Parts: sequence; C-alpha cells; structure tokens
Amino acid sequence: MTLPLLSSRLPDVGTTIFTVMSTLAQKHDAVNLGQGFPDFDGDPALLDAVNHAMRSNAHPDPNQYAPLAGVPALRQIISAKIAARDHHVYDPEQDITITAGATQALLTAILCSVHPGDEVIVIEPAYDSYIPAIRLAGGIPVPVTMTADYRIDWDAVRRAISPRTRLLILNSPHNPSGTVIAAADIQALEALIEQHELLILSDEVYEHMVFDGRQHLSLAQSPALAARSFIVSSFGKTCHVTGWKIGYCAAPATLMAEFRKVHQFNVFCVNTPMQLGLAHYLQDPQPYLQLPQFYQAKRDRFRAGLAQTRFTLLPCEGTYFQVVNYAAISDQSELEFAQWLTREIGVAAIPLSAFYQHPQERRVVRFCFAKKETTLDAALERLKKL
Repeated sequence: MTLPLLSSRLPDVGTTIFTVMSTLAQKHDAVNLGQGFPDFDGDPALLDAVNHAMRSNAHPDPNQYAPLAGVPALRQIISAKIAARDHHVYDPEQDITITAGATQALLTAILCSVHPGDEVIVIEPAYDSYIPAIRLAGGIPVPVTMTADYRIDWDAVRRAISPRTRLLILNSPHNPSGTVIAAADIQALEALIEQHELLILSDEVYEHMVFDGRQHLSLAQSPALAARSFIVSSFGKTCHVTGWKIGYCAAPATLMAEFRKVHQFNVFCVNTPMQLGLAHYLQDPQPYLQLPQFYQAKRDRFRAGLAQTRFTLLPCEGTYFQVVNYAAISDQSELEFAQWLTREIGVAAIPLSAFYQHPQERRVVRFCFAKKETTLDAALERLKKL
C-alpha cells in the first residue's frame, strides 16, 4: 500500500543542535556543557512537597486534571512575586496561566497573536524555538542581528518594522549570549510602541540569574510595555528541574483570554501534583532570591579556569551560559569546532551559528555552567590542553 505524502510544515527544520551535540557527547564520553540543564538535583524539600501532594487526600484530587489556567495557589504566588519585585499586579485569576514549560508558553503566545502573513521581529542570535513557532502560525520571521557585543540594535529594529509587523520577541537575560537589557533598552522599546501598534513576547526564563549586583529588568516594570506583553518564565530553570516542563505566562486579561483559547486545545492543563508542590515550596522566596549568588559562584569558578586557556571570554551578565571566542585556537566553522571539541578534547559546546535563521560565523561557542563543581573542573582540565 502506498502511503499518502506528507508535506512538511517545517521543511527546513531537522534535529535540534542541542540533541545533536548531546548525542555526540554521549558517543565520545565528553563532558556535556552544551545543552542547558543542570547535572545536580533540585531541592529535596521541593521533591518532598511534590511527593506529599501526590499522596495526599486533598480535594480536589491532586492526581487528576488541574484547572485550565493552573492551580490557584501557584498563580497567586506568581502574582505576589511579580508585584513584590516589579511593582505590577497581575490578577491571578485572569492574567496568569501555568504552562507545560516555557517553550509551550512561547508557542501558545505566538499562535494566539500571529496570523498568516503577519511579520514578527526576532532579535538574533535567538533561542531556536522562536522561528519555527512563527512559521507554524503562518507568520513571517524578520530577524534583526544584535551588535558585535550582543546588544540590541534599536535603530535596526526600527527599520525592520513594517505595517505588517504584529509581534516583537525579546529575551533577557539573553540566551545564548548571557547579556541583559538595561534601562535604555526599556526606554527604546517604550518609544517604539508609541509609534507602532505591536505586541511583545518577553522571554524571561533566566530572570533569577543576573549577576554582579544587576537587577533583572522585566517588561512588567513598565506599565506601557506590560499592557501589550506576554511575559514568560520557567520553574524548570528556577528550581533546577528542567525535566518537569512547567512554566507560566503573565499578560493582561484581554491578551490572556486569547492565550487560553490556544492553551486549552494544546495541553489543556499541566501536571497537578508538581504545581501543588511548587506552590507549597515557593511560599518561601529564598530559593530563587539566592539564585544570583549561587550561579555567580559557578560562573566565577568556570571563568577563572577558562582564563587559563586560549579562549577569549565574552561578558556573562546573566543566564547560566558562558560564550567564548576560539579564534586563537582554530579557524574552523563554529559547528565544525564544536564537533571537533567534543570528539577530540572531550567537552561539548553549542555553536552560536545555530541561533540564527541564516548562520553567522563569529568563531564563538557557548558553554553551560549549570553543573556540579566536579563537572566544571573535569571540563576545564580537558580544555586547558588546547
């Protein structure tokens, strides 16, 4: 029997670079500093809270469907957290939805706001789910390249806006570069929306990983920007449990109503006992308030070791990623160098060229330092041989 042909919705998309490099790392027994996940466990208190929730006799049943928007107690905690830091109040009933990870929140925000033919501004290098999500919605990605030091070129953004522009995607702290936006960026974006009717999708999943005394600047802090923004974050990143795939989106009620229309026919709702466990655990804000210090110590340890290699270190202001330039080591392309580094040196990295719609070569790769000290030290010993 001949099967009908399937015309791909994403004909240019293959296996993600993260899967490719992790598979290569496993094959060559390399230290995997490529894919962005911790190799240490989450807080036992959080695991205990989830276990308790699974086994409790609470009503409604903790092992059945959660409400579409998420467990009320968890939405209330998110609302209180944002209000305390950003001085903006989101109604936990109407403005906040728990999602199956941040990537699902990003996809849902794009699907609910982008219509066929709409243009979406994407600041590159960019997390690799943005452009496929735009294409699935029938939208047209319009990439705008960051400056050489990975700052947003607002003049270029302004030139890229057309009458068909519907959405702008912003990411800070920025994956992959590790830079963060400043007050001037907020002001530039506020000036843009005064002239153009566009929505904003703000990817803030590394919001609690900002270093050297800097403060995370959420778009929620600007009333003008908050009024037209979907703001996305991730409990997986914040609580070292990326495999749980739980995140959230906050937006004004008019935007969130459309977001929930798509959400209900995508996942409908998210893992109930893990939501309950997070709601109990996050009553104490200290676990995420201590994250900047926790990850800055790892960053500093890793950077000190890299300083003894031939890599040139780029600034790392936030996230748990360190970008390095390898021009003093090799003239290979970024993908070739990352593959060679994995096979021959035994350390996996991610080429930044993978974060562009049309790959750009700057001889830079990204390492993840969300690892145990022993893992980082093992990687550094191998990298010093370069």
